[in-house]
Amino acid sequence: MTAADTASSRLGRLRSALAESPPLMWSFVYFFCLLSGYYVLRPVRDAMGASSDVEAVFPPAMIGFFADHGISLQEVILQVLSTCSFILILVAQPLYGALVSRFPRRVFMPVLFGFFILCLLGFYLLFDSQVAGRGMAFFLWVTVFNVFSVAVFWSFMADVFSHGEAKKYYGYIGAAGTIGAFTGPLITRALVEKVGLANLMLVSAAFLAACVVCIWRLRRWALQREMKTGRDNESAMGGDVLAGLKLIAKEPLLRWMAALVFLGVGVGQLLYNQQAVIAREAFDTAEARTAFYAGIDIAVNVLTLVVQLFATRWLLSRFGLAPVLLIPMAALLLGFAVLTASPLPIVVGIVQVVTRSNEFSLMKPGRETIYTRVDRQWRYKAGAAIDTAFFRGGELTFSWTYRALAAFGSQVVFGFGLLMAGLMTASAWRLLREEKKLPGGHPTEAHDAPATPVGSAT
Repeated sequence: MTAADTASSRLGRLRSALAESPPLMWSFVYFFCLLSGYYVLRPVRDAMGASSDVEAVFPPAMIGFFADHGISLQEVILQVLSTCSFILILVAQPLYGALVSRFPRRVFMPVLFGFFILCLLGFYLLFDSQVAGRGMAFFLWVTVFNVFSVAVFWSFMADVFSHGEAKKYYGYIGAAGTIGAFTGPLITRALVEKVGLANLMLVSAAFLAACVVCIWRLRRWALQREMKTGRDNESAMGGDVLAGLKLIAKEPLLRWMAALVFLGVGVGQLLYNQQAVIAREAFDTAEARTAFYAGIDIAVNVLTLVVQLFATRWLLSRFGLAPVLLIPMAALLLGFAVLTASPLPIVVGIVQVVTRSNEFSLMKPGRETIYTRVDRQWRYKAGAAIDTAFFRGGELTFSWTYRALAAFGSQVVFGFGLLMAGLMTASAWRLLREEKKLPGGHPTEAHDAPATPVGSAT
């Protein structure tokens, strides 16, 4: 069979899947618009983190405070931003927990996206007026936006699709998101030096408005699945706003998932900080750095799309969770071993592209299939806590770790990364052992799993 025949066959299966599952199309559009909107903004955020213009990033009062204490913010831009991001997430996580505990899905999801759209209109004014400190405000906001918008998307998908459907369709949905993640930086790369940073905020806001329409349309199928399974996914969940963190402390599966995310973000942060040094030295303007980071995002998402179209669905359907976690682990160990031996800028870029691509195309869809087999408290609360507190905690910890290790040279940095990649691989093994204890885990199963896993409480 030729490559053209293979592509035609896969497109045929996609058309069949869309025909047999009407919500799949709206899920496609939702994730495409969500990641398009985010990836229009991501290169701008990364350019702020790699900026050489400290006045554009931090407010004057903050610059003066650090200067009075003998600290140059120019030297620790990413570390300070990561610290502030973590603090903001710690504040936002209980607020998010309160929102999902007290309001039904039909209320909190449109409200969340409406808030994001209003924020983008505010950032349009900040960037258009060149307000000092806009970089820090934008960097922190994009952090919160990315974590909560993606977390709530996958939680919502677990309301719409059964476990069997998730194995069939999540690869396709992920591919739709990847196309959006490819489209976003293309838009940014094409427009940023022509229209400026401010107008990119309006482009992203338009994509998020489309997401609200998709949420409204998908609610119908979520309600139908609720009636079929006897689960109440529409009413407010109630409970403690810190219930997600308590679940993680109690449940071994959630603990290993949190460890995997924490370490995965950590090794990625080592690469990200090294890439920021490269960008700061190579480019003079925010627009040029934005275009550079947009190019990296394009490379990541091209590779991600190829893997999603030709491997993710096949691996999940035929072999289950193990290969989509262990293949990226092998690539990560190899990549950091090469970097430890030869930490050249081009090698840093290649390993970063492969690592991010594996996360988006394999590990994230794989982890999300677990949530289709557990209670929605795990999905909306524990899942959000992992994607917020542990994700940003990994950023904070490893950003400052990079700063400390960089004084000894990049080979020491990447040698430490190799050690962390080994611990990450061990965490993946333990997660797979716990995942096998869940009900409804056979690779070919097409029906819903029970609402809660064995040994857990609702």
